[in-house]
Amino acid sequence: MNYNKKTVKDIDVAGKKVLLRCDFNVPMAKDGSGVITDDKRIRAALPTIQYLLDQNAAVIACSHMGKPKGEVVPSLSLKPVAARLSELLGKDVIMAEDVVGPDAQAKAAALKPGQIMLLENTRFEKGETKNDPELAKAMASMAEVYVSDAFGAVHRAHASTAGVADYLPAVSGFLIQKELEIIGGALANPKRPLVAILGGSKVSSKIGVINNLLEIADTIIIGGGMTYTFLKAQGGSIGKSLLEEDWLDYCNDMMKKAQEKGVKLLLPEDTVCAKEFAADAEPMTVDSMHIPDDCLGMDIGPKAIAAYSEAVKDAGTVIWNGPMGVFEFPAFAAGTKAVAEALSESHAITIIGGGDSAAAVQQLGYADKMTHISTGGGASLEFMEGKELPGVACLLDA
Repeated sequence: MNYNKKTVKDIDVAGKKVLLRCDFNVPMAKDGSGVITDDKRIRAALPTIQYLLDQNAAVIACSHMGKPKGEVVPSLSLKPVAARLSELLGKDVIMAEDVVGPDAQAKAAALKPGQIMLLENTRFEKGETKNDPELAKAMASMAEVYVSDAFGAVHRAHASTAGVADYLPAVSGFLIQKELEIIGGALANPKRPLVAILGGSKVSSKIGVINNLLEIADTIIIGGGMTYTFLKAQGGSIGKSLLEEDWLDYCNDMMKKAQEKGVKLLLPEDTVCAKEFAADAEPMTVDSMHIPDDCLGMDIGPKAIAAYSEAVKDAGTVIWNGPMGVFEFPAFAAGTKAVAEALSESHAITIIGGGDSAAAVQQLGYADKMTHISTGGGASLEFMEGKELPGVACLLDA
């Protein structure tokens, strides 16, 4: 995939209507009060929005929220987003009652340069997730330029993320530009040594990433629940730990392939385990190959922490996707915390691949020490797998 795409700065948007795809899929309070519990994604869109407004464009912003499956679900309305965006911009955000219906069309037609409006949840339309050309055409008809800035949604070929680019000149916003430059650069031309840290619960969800990184990484560090399938494949006793029986052969193949390619593949020498999956469970440290039958692995142990911290010390680039253990439970957060700390102290380009790793880094207070924290969980994962991202492929090449 070509990562070198045109951006908002490469085209003239002055006086033009711009359809801007954002990622406003923000977490909301569970009580139905319409309170946004974390506005990070709204703030992330501000540089592109502000630039367009400063250039005297008329901005028609759009986004999905949740999974309404083509139905109008009032609790998933973007009205609270419009209110918060108004506060952050210090100007009125005009809210449309629909996506391409009479209200949206009328408000888009009346929109003046320097003004901003927000369409209702794109997934209220049945055709959105099907990339329906009629819906894409209707959305595109309201504007003259399309700007994509929703990195968290570019791995989906939906009407608002890819389809509209068939009808409008399409470029990236600053958020996507940054993701493409930093992650794309790390994959295409990394500062070496390149160390990849892969955690999370399942091997099966990281296969593509492991396959791709085996071709380019110098060291691959394995942690999290996926560790135990690797350990079992090596003949270890893993007790009640998470196991994906179907992936044992794959793990052996990967370890063999790493050896052939001269890639260091590190597994934890010791493990912190417990008799039950609970926050108040008693932690005990054991040799990773000999986890007691009545225990399950919950985190990497002190020896693994030392080895992993050492491995990132002299790295040129570190890509981290997935926690080292059950970091939500304080008793089993040491591994994830130590890795975050080691990254914060290294001189490497440090890239956190969205999802749980991003949450862990934020929660543990190391976010400002990282070079880049990806805004897309699934998208950054597919990016690291080397897959083509439909919402990026549709943009004009620079």
